[in-house]
Formats: sequence, structure tokens, C-alpha cells
Amino acid sequence: MSEQVKPDTSDGANAPQRVALVTGTLAEPALRRIAGELAESGAYEPKVIVLNIQVAALMTVEWVAKKLTLPSDEGRSIERVIVPGYCRGDLRMLSDKLGVTVERGPQNLHDLPRFLGRAERTATGDYGPYDIEIIAEINHAARMPIDNLLAMAEQYRNDGADVIDIGCDPQTDRPAWADVGVIVHALRERRMRVSVDSFHADEVKAAAKAGAELVLSVNSTNRDHAPQWQSVSDQSVEVVAIPDTPSDLDSLDATVQFLAANDVPFRIDPIIEPIGFGFAASLGRYLEVRRRYPDAELMMGIGNLSEMTEVDSAGVNMLLVGFCQELGIRSVLTTQVINWCRSAVREIDIARRVMHFAANRASPPKHIDERLVMLRDPKQRAMTGDELNELAKQLTDRNVRLFAEAGLLHAMNKDVHAVGDDPFDLFDQLGIDDPSHAFYLGYEMAKAVTALTLGKNYVQDEPLRWGMLTRAERTHFERRKKGRE
Repeated sequence: MSEQVKPDTSDGANAPQRVALVTGTLAEPALRRIAGELAESGAYEPKVIVLNIQVAALMTVEWVAKKLTLPSDEGRSIERVIVPGYCRGDLRMLSDKLGVTVERGPQNLHDLPRFLGRAERTATGDYGPYDIEIIAEINHAARMPIDNLLAMAEQYRNDGADVIDIGCDPQTDRPAWADVGVIVHALRERRMRVSVDSFHADEVKAAAKAGAELVLSVNSTNRDHAPQWQSVSDQSVEVVAIPDTPSDLDSLDATVQFLAANDVPFRIDPIIEPIGFGFAASLGRYLEVRRRYPDAELMMGIGNLSEMTEVDSAGVNMLLVGFCQELGIRSVLTTQVINWCRSAVREIDIARRVMHFAANRASPPKHIDERLVMLRDPKQRAMTGDELNELAKQLTDRNVRLFAEAGLLHAMNKDVHAVGDDPFDLFDQLGIDDPSHAFYLGYEMAKAVTALTLGKNYVQDEPLRWGMLTRAERTHFERRKKGRE
């Protein structure tokens, strides 16, 4: 059954909301089934209104305004009208005519339950806040042309980064990078917050003087320089305290005590280690450090794990951000070097919002935001065999409709209903002669086979959903319309 969603009833109203769901004749059976599920939830009293048009996507607001009347003989009036997602035109005209709020629903009618749930959550302002800061590192910054570095920093900021970290050469027995101050100043001029990742004392000093606000990292080898960095900057320069070796918490305690005694602001990073190199023990150290320093600011370099684990990074980032949310770790460091981490900043930006919502509501991080479900869809919404057969009987034109259901492809028009798992066999049965239409059907069949392979939903003329990576597509109708103009 679809997710049960409930509207805001803070005004004390307990009656389900009366919602009119407008559609065409071909989508009627599927919409009535969905309406039944909505009614079972107790949150809505849906009324399906079928207008005299086969394909709901061809509706316009002007056409609907001429055809649509709302029922008024059932005791309570309609409170909300939802028209198909592809309905074109200004909905205000329709709202004014009907005297009720009219909304454009999702393009896929099977998304109605989720659409209604998201709308209620947005209206109450529950989703979106976060309290975890993203520090995005630009690795090997000294080797990059400045224009490339600035462009990458801008992209990180657009993706959700709060702080841009300048990753320097880890070796300290070398001359300081002469241009580090220039880079920091250029980023600051663009109103970016900047950190510097270096153990080279002079390099850090130049970065601090130019406006870097955070230093990654200090331990017994360089902490003596930390008070000096404060003196060259117009602002407070915070440092990240780390142990001399990951398992040596005594050395971390010594660095924390030194920084506190010298009034150097700091946050603590016990260092997360890759799987096979002490990952479980490193999580335990975060718990221990939180026990020792209940009020301290903590940081986790989650890129240490995502970059070193050969799997799509979204799941790794989501779990680690969840750990940080529970433990009160308020900053995370990531990077996007290896290809499977190429969208890590965007993933973490979504994850921190999901986990904040889940933790503060004491509910699982589920049915909140689908954008990190990319390989497969959150839920498969299958049409039954009876629905497909009934739909095929109603078709009165030669336009081919494609479906991917229960491991099979369906291609149908008024003359044929071809079923199988080989798109080449189905295409042969359709008798398509027009090269342009053949290309279109080939493209759509490739999407349908991909959907069957991965367990995704396929809807003709709509893009496959890849979560936050979904690419918009113009529909076949829109392309043909533009070609006629």
C-alpha cells in the first residue's frame, strides 16, 4: 500500500480532506486504485473526476475550465483540486473560476501519495533545517590553475559546502606554497569561508593572514605554532585537534589541553579509518571522545571512508552523517576525487537535512527525501495485467504506448498489443516505417529495458528517475509541438 500521509490538523479538524483528482479516460482505472489507497489512509476523501479526453497530458487549463464542474451534492464541498502534472496554463484562472485551490500534481499519477505527503510537510516547515557544516576539500590545490580552483570552489558552494578547504602538499620538508595567501584572498573576495589543510607552519600562517578561519590539523608536531596564527589574522583562527596516531587518545588529550591553555579555539577529530584498517575501532573513539569532552565541537573526515570504499558514495555518506547527527558531530570534511564520490557534497547536503529531520522527530530516515535513492526507485508501482489489457482495448489511434511491467515490455496501439522481453521482437511487430518515430521508440525502449533491469519505474515520455541525478527531458509531444511552430 502507498505511504499513509495526513494533512495538518492543528486547527482541531479531524475530517479527511476532500480532494478532487482530475484525469482522462485512459488513466482512470489506475487513478481510482490510488484514490482507494488514499481513502484507506483516513487523511483524504478523494473524488476522481474523469474528463472526456483520453490522454490527460494533453489537457490545458483553458480546456479544463470549460469542462470541469465540482460535485456539490455530497454534504461537504471540495477543498482542493489536483490536475495532471502536464496540464499547461495558468492555474490561477481555474482557481478563480472554481473558487477553490487548484494545484498541478505530479507528472506520474502514481506519485500522488508522496506528492500529498511532501506538500503537507513543506507547509508545516518540518523539513529542511540542518546543523552539520560541510567542509569541502580541494585536493592538491597547489597544482591547479587558479581559474580551475576558483571554479571548483564555486561548484562546491553551489552544491552545499559551507567551507572551502585548500588541500596542500602533506610533506613539510619543502618550501611553503607561495601562492596560498593569494588563493585564500581570492576565495574570501568571493565571500567564501576558507580552511587550509597543511602541517607546514609558514603555509598556514600565510593562509591565516589572508583570511582562512580553520586549520586542518594540529597535534604535537605543530601545535606550538597555533597561538601565532591567531596574532596574524583579523579574525579568530580555529584549529582541528587530532591524535598523533589514530589510536593514541592520550596524545589528543595533550593537544587539547595545550590549545585550551593558550586560548586557541579548536574542534576535535579522532580520525575515522578505512574498513580493514580499524574502522570499527575508530567509531568507538568518536564515542569515547564525546564522553571525555561532552561539550566540545567535533569533526569527522568522512571522505576517508567514502573515497576508500568502492561503492556508490551516497549510502556511505548517509550512514556517516546519521552517526554524526546522533553524536553531535557538527562538521564533516569530504572531497570528490574518485569517480564514485563525484557528487559527495550534494549527497551530504541532502543527508544532513534528512538526518536532522529524522533525529529531531525520533523517526527513521525513511519517506523524507528520495533524492539519494538513485540506482533503484523507492517503490515500484506496477500496473496489473488486467489494467494493461483494458487499456489496450480502449486505444483508438496508432500512437504506440510503452510499458515495462513484471519483467516484460508492452507495446500497444489500436492494432496490436505486443508483449515480450526483447525490444527488437516487439519493434518488428509494430510495423513502424517512419525513421523519426522508430528512433523515438528505440530510445524509449532502451529506457524501458533499463528500468526492468534495475527495478525502476518506467513511464513513457518521462525521464528515468535517478534521484538527485535525474535529468529533465522534453516530452515527445513538446518536441513535436516545437517542430510545428
